[in-house]
Amino acid sequence: MKRLVLFVVALVFAFCTTVMAAEPAAKDAVKADAKVAKEAVKADAKAAKDAVKADVKAVKDAGKAEVKAAKEEVKADVKAADEKAEKKVKKAKKKAKKAAKKAEEAVTPADAPAAK
Repeated sequence: MKRLVLFVVALVFAFCTTVMAAEPAAKDAVKADAKVAKEAVKADAKAAKDAVKADVKAVKDAGKAEVKAAKEEVKADVKAADEKAEKKVKKAKKKAKKAAKKAEEAVTPADAPAAK
């Protein structure tokens, strides 16, 4: 019976020493795993943040391009409208000159018989 008790005590002692020796190694492994996981999360967050920044920049650039194109289109429309207005003004001036010439011609023949 003594031998059995001594054997059990020896087994318990061996088990406890093994567990105590393995415990710090397990803690270190857990810490290392936690550290790696934390770094991976940081890297993922940074990558996501960079992707968002790139998307925002792309949207901004696209918006700027659209605004620039719209401005150029408006300028072209204004230029076309100005040219059209100038043509109308020239046409109106021509008509006014013709009307003035006709009026002058109408007045001149009336004066001509009176002068005789």
